[in-house]
Amino acid sequence: MTRAAADILEIATPHGPARAHLHAVGAPRAAVVLGHGAGGGVGAPDLVAASRGARAAGVDVALVEQPYRVAGRRAPAPAHQLDSAWLAVADRLMQEWFHDLPLVFGGRSSGARVACRTSADGEAVGVLCLAFPVHPPGRPEKTRMPELDGVTVPTLVVQGESDPFGMPGAAPHREIMVLPGDHSLKREATTLSRTVEDWLGRILRPLD
Repeated sequence: MTRAAADILEIATPHGPARAHLHAVGAPRAAVVLGHGAGGGVGAPDLVAASRGARAAGVDVALVEQPYRVAGRRAPAPAHQLDSAWLAVADRLMQEWFHDLPLVFGGRSSGARVACRTSADGEAVGVLCLAFPVHPPGRPEKTRMPELDGVTVPTLVVQGESDPFGMPGAAPHREIMVLPGDHSLKREATTLSRTVEDWLGRILRPLD
C-alpha cells in the first residue's frame, strides 16, 4: 500500500469489517494502534491528543473502529470478539502498512482493556492506557486489575483524578499519569499529548 498522510482502511475480521484511520509520519520509528471506548468513537478528545503526541514522537498511528461500531451498534461485542478482531486488524496493518515496525497497543477505557489483553499475542513493545476502567463505578469488588497486571511490557496509564472507574497503582513496568478531570479526559489535552510523546520517546529509544 502507498503511504499517505492520512487514509482509512477497511479490514476484514472474524466478526465483520473493522476500520482503521491511518496517520503516517515521515520515516516512522514505530507504530501505535489505538482503540475506542465501549460506546464512543475514535474522535474522543483523549485519543486525538494521544495521536498528536505519538506523531510528534515520530510514530505512525492507527485509530481502530471495532466491527460493532462500524456496523452502527453502540453496545460492545463480547471481550473475545473484541480481542480477535483487534488482533486481525493489527496483523493486517503490520503486513500492509507498518511493515514490521515496533508496535505499541493502546486505547481508551474498553479499548485499553483490549490492548492489555492482546499485548502478548500481538507482540506489542508497549501499552498505552487512557482512562483504564479499574472497576465499574461504585463496584470496586469487580476489579479489572488482572488485565492490567498481566501486561509485561512498558505501560503508561493516563487517568483522571476523579475517574469513577477507579485509579490503578504504579508497578515496576507501569507508569501512572494523573490529570485533572474524570473518565472522559477532556481536560489537559496538551499535557496528555506531551506525556505520550515523552513516554514513547523513552520506551522506543533502546529499539532505534
